Amino acid sequence: MATRDEVECWLTDMDGVLVHENQALPGAPELIQQWLEEGTEFLVLTNNSIFTPRDLSARLRWSGIDVPEDRIWTSALATADFCKSQMPGGSAFVIGEAGMTTALHEAGFIMTETAPDYVVVGETRNYSFEAITKAVRLIRDGARFIVTNPDATGPSAEGVLPATGAIAAMIEKATGKQPYVVGKPNPMMFRSAMNRIGAHSENTGMIGDRMDTDVQAGIEAGLHTVLVMTGISDQAEIDRYPFRPSEVISGVHELVRTEPIEVEM
Repeated sequence: MATRDEVECWLTDMDGVLVHENQALPGAPELIQQWLEEGTEFLVLTNNSIFTPRDLSARLRWSGIDVPEDRIWTSALATADFCKSQMPGGSAFVIGEAGMTTALHEAGFIMTETAPDYVVVGETRNYSFEAITKAVRLIRDGARFIVTNPDATGPSAEGVLPATGAIAAMIEKATGKQPYVVGKPNPMMFRSAMNRIGAHSENTGMIGDRMDTDVQAGIEAGLHTVLVMTGISDQAEIDRYPFRPSEVISGVHELVRTEPIEVEM
């Protein structure tokens, strides 16, 4: 596991680390710009599978952070990557939005309601009882059950919303089948991200704001883990867990280098 000085590649969570309610957090635009200027390999990760990387790149730009779409890795992309590695050219029935269906299409998958290889459940704001019923029947008939991320709730301006994990629990109860969850805290999401940029665990760091997903998965993937306090974690939250991040900082502004790097001529 690398020290911060040995980190050459970075994975960073998005919400609570770079942005909060569509506002850039202090130091986030500067850190991304620094990585781009120095040629540092990095990916911005999110467990949210609703949006495509292009959507998220635009959202970050509106927040004042310029992240190219090829530097964004979602649980939808990680899920499509996993399904392709298991069954190239397969088929899927999807409960989810454009982020998930686009990722599977680009991975060579066919969307079908007839004997699919996979039932894939991702984030959506439009769950229908009909779609959930169809998913239950297809899984009971032998389709493999895949979930993009385990988050039971998500945030909104009005309060928490039921999220992917809550819907997956309903389908699991009705089928008696446990899903395979690709997103954080499964370290597979980090491994697929590292494969995307040619990084290795010995020289990669992970920045996150959650002990139960970011830090846990980072430790299990063998990464240098940085917990920022701009998201949901506080000291009491850290103390609840038997593991510790490599370092705890107040925010990503602490990672921005103030002195210019010296280049040998």
